Amino acid sequence: MDPFHHVRDTQTWELPGFVLHLLGRTTQPVLPLFLTKYMVLQVLAAVLVYLVFRGLAKRIQGGKPAKGMWWNFWEMLALFVRDEVVRPSIGIPHDDHGHGHDDHGHDSHGRVDHGHVDHSHAGEHPPLLAAHATGGHVPVEVGHPADKYLPYVWSVFFFILFCNLLGAIPLLGSPTADINLTGVLAVVTFAHVVYFGSQRTGFAGFLKSLVPHMDLPGPIAVLLLPMIWLIEAGGLLIKHGVLAIRLFANIMAGHTVLGVFLGFIALADGVLWNLVMPASILGQVAIGMLELFVAFLQAYVFALLTSLFISAAVNPH
Repeated sequence: MDPFHHVRDTQTWELPGFVLHLLGRTTQPVLPLFLTKYMVLQVLAAVLVYLVFRGLAKRIQGGKPAKGMWWNFWEMLALFVRDEVVRPSIGIPHDDHGHGHDDHGHDSHGRVDHGHVDHSHAGEHPPLLAAHATGGHVPVEVGHPADKYLPYVWSVFFFILFCNLLGAIPLLGSPTADINLTGVLAVVTFAHVVYFGSQRTGFAGFLKSLVPHMDLPGPIAVLLLPMIWLIEAGGLLIKHGVLAIRLFANIMAGHTVLGVFLGFIALADGVLWNLVMPASILGQVAIGMLELFVAFLQAYVFALLTSLFISAAVNPH
């Protein structure tokens, strides 16, 4: 018996009373196209992200504030990622500011310096922001240099979050418990890091920036710099590999623990079953609540590390 049966990606979907066999077989000789459970859930997560933020965009169109707890919740998360993850982590690239502040009063770490705030656009409200204050709306600053990287970070954050949350629904599962998905996310993140870094300094400049500037004599530089570059390039690859493994391991471990607690009920017998059953259910509820927290935490960690990797690429040594 496979102990990871209920957390492994398969071509069957176990539902109450029957088993759904998904399209295709991996053994097809010519064109091995097939569907798996996690493939379907990935599409579902992407559709949910689209529907939620399409609805939010319509409600704040024209600078209107979002109304209702549901829409305020998603707007709050989007602003949290922008203001507490992307802007502070990426900051302002070195050649985008002179004395540490941009034109909108942000310091080099993305925080607002209220002594330099430009209120010339007090009547405008940027997308995904609905600040409320007595007597009107609070003017906000727009155009932070780090915001150009927001679309990708927002995309991975909310896609991972929805994939994680699907695992909290009975009979579904978390696609992020599959190393194939987290590996692809890490590869796409690596591609964006290289792309963003190359945008600022050119591809050759990005590769050169992997080695910090050092004043070395000529013969020593010829010997050491290639070695240092190989170490730095290998470290860059390893960091993105760890990005995939961290997400996969945390989500996989949580669902495995839930499966183990559930298995205790099947293993117990007689009088022992009366003791194990309620303890197992309580344990599953506690672990389930922890998994709900982990779903948000792991999406946050992935977005934070992605922002830090982008920052290192656009702010070279």
